[in-house]
Amino acid sequence: MNGSPLSLKKGCESRLRSGHCWVYSNEVDTDKTPLQGMQPGQPVDIVSASGKWLGSGYVNPHSLICARLVSRDPNHPLNGSLLVHRLKIALGLRERLYQKPYYRLLFGESDGLPGLVVDRYGDAVVVQITTAGMEWLKESVVAAIEKVVKPVCILLRNDAVIRESEGLVRYTEVALGDLPERLDVAENSAHFRVAAAEGQKTGWFFDQAFNRARMVNYVAGKRVLDLFSYVGAWGVQAAVAGASDVYCVDSSKLALDQAELNAQLNGVTDRVAFVQGDVFDALRDLRAEQEKFDVVMVDPPAFIKRRRDLKEGTLAYRRLNTAAMQLLSRDGILITSSCSYHMTTQSLLQTVQQSARHLDRSLQLLEQGYQSPDHPIHPAIPETAYLKTFYLRVLPTF
Repeated sequence: MNGSPLSLKKGCESRLRSGHCWVYSNEVDTDKTPLQGMQPGQPVDIVSASGKWLGSGYVNPHSLICARLVSRDPNHPLNGSLLVHRLKIALGLRERLYQKPYYRLLFGESDGLPGLVVDRYGDAVVVQITTAGMEWLKESVVAAIEKVVKPVCILLRNDAVIRESEGLVRYTEVALGDLPERLDVAENSAHFRVAAAEGQKTGWFFDQAFNRARMVNYVAGKRVLDLFSYVGAWGVQAAVAGASDVYCVDSSKLALDQAELNAQLNGVTDRVAFVQGDVFDALRDLRAEQEKFDVVMVDPPAFIKRRRDLKEGTLAYRRLNTAAMQLLSRDGILITSSCSYHMTTQSLLQTVQQSARHLDRSLQLLEQGYQSPDHPIHPAIPETAYLKTFYLRVLPTF
């Protein structure tokens, strides 16, 4: 063993044996291994009630998920060498799938390193550490990225609210090199620049890249509405793909200013307009002005962050999709997404169908998208499958 033992209660190892990597605090035999005596992030060896070694990982006695298993090989515990190995495996997948180095390089549990997210922006890398165990290994994480990727800049965007549940402070730090004001992104046939230290998450949502590639098939010569547009990932690409005109709607002036710069970067400013304000208010105003669009794209933030938000969040998705369809032309396309894990694929489709029936409209589901493959889904961890996108034809009732 390489860490302190963490003993589970009888019968509590089945989830780990099935491939999951989380241990909840009520599954630990605190008589054998008192959690109170352990430090947040401390390496541990997880053992069954009978003493059988299950794997190595790290602990946080102050969190509901009190431990995460990282390695099932006793010869390869969680250390700098394992970080390098896992990063190389993750990089191999991305280099197989992406022609250019713009992607999520490492996706936490799905890539075998829970609590660690790494996004690659060419020769710059942005890192998010969300657990005490990865914070414990921060210097080793930076060293491993430097060794495997050889970036000129590494930015730690450790400012996510989720860190507070782990008892961690929130901060942003340049760990290597000089941070440019903007990071470059190349996606499909478009180019973007995003704020390195100020944008949402790490500045860009790589998980929708493959879905945005599908979108371009629907927009040539069409009038397009992009809701929750952020920095223009959907709307600007629609214009690049030949949309006749595009409205980008977002509540953030900072995001829309960046979207306008991205429109300029791609030479489509004459076909893209920007509307700042609450999306629901903007939809009401556009409806009052009797505006109509051939394609409406809906990519909101997660309305359902916790299970207890399910009822209220579902109503929000229904209101949003109803208002979006009211602005569609007679034979329009609705591209609608949810990144709420607790909103299942079938529930989202049912909610959109209810919106359509409320308006006496009919739907045809044309395509269905998920998160891009740089966000691989772990079959034993349902929480890693969170994004769903529908491409729907909205018709008069039949």
